[in-house]
Amino acid sequence: MTMPTTTPPPGAAATPGTPYADVTASAATLRRFLHGLPGVDAVGLEARAAAVGTRSIKTTAKAHAIDLAISMIDLTTLEGADTPGKVRALGAKAVNPDPTDRATPRTAAVCVYPDMVATAKEAVAGTDVKVASVATAFPAGRAALGVKLADVRDAVAAGADEIDMVIDRGAFLAGDYLKVYEEIVAVKEACAGARLKVIFETGELSTYDNIRRASWIGMLAGADFIKTSTGKVGVNATPANTLLMLEAVRDFRAQTGVQVGVKPAGGIRTTKDAIKFLVLVNETVGEDWLDNHWFRFGASSLLNDLLMQRQKLATGRYSGPDYVTVD
Repeated sequence: MTMPTTTPPPGAAATPGTPYADVTASAATLRRFLHGLPGVDAVGLEARAAAVGTRSIKTTAKAHAIDLAISMIDLTTLEGADTPGKVRALGAKAVNPDPTDRATPRTAAVCVYPDMVATAKEAVAGTDVKVASVATAFPAGRAALGVKLADVRDAVAAGADEIDMVIDRGAFLAGDYLKVYEEIVAVKEACAGARLKVIFETGELSTYDNIRRASWIGMLAGADFIKTSTGKVGVNATPANTLLMLEAVRDFRAQTGVQVGVKPAGGIRTTKDAIKFLVLVNETVGEDWLDNHWFRFGASSLLNDLLMQRQKLATGRYSGPDYVTVD
């Protein structure tokens, strides 16, 4: 397949005059492009992802990986029982994860529902911690486009630096790829400068081929990040589906010059898990993505385990869960 060579500005959708403009010109051309992508070798993909888990990371390298992982966390609370007090506590923890060691890195962001954005913004004021907000009728995405866009605009008006949207999985699985693409483009415009993370809910897409296609739709539409999951279904981030998405952003940058971030979310709970994902990043896309501007963990419990492992490296003793705050 011959690819165009014109390079769009970072985050630009495939509008006329940019790469892939012909691909997104109609439902038929988009379908033809997506179904023309190379098929995914599931056995090979899972074998590569599993091989990464055998890497041994110790001592100084492990300490660096732990600090890097902490700095990449979107510290998240997305519960119906969220209160302003809980969100303020989360913000305080993001800014100062370990009060006994002020050298501990801050997390990248806190992630909350739109109605909690203003509270989170106050909690992290004066720091570089971002406020991310889920939107577009998260987590199911079952709402009219106007409602979804209002959800986004409300979060941005409250001060959100980043928006995590969910795609219409029903439209995607029905083969209406252009609807999914156009909705992402509309949400990107509503973000008004806030960075956009596009959530695929990979556990509902059924196949690796579908995850690859969704990744390309998101990137073509101008996503700043592509994200695995909401954390609200049975299957969330896995090494294999994250590897597949990393390969997609690598190929997209090679062909367009545009770099897109990746965010695995849901089910990443231990330091060992986080380090496996960092090795995946390093070996698949390289150091350019080993920064919280381009790679994030969507997590809530992960931070506590990273802090306990960090304390163990520093003191030689395993502190245990009583030495970290309960989220």
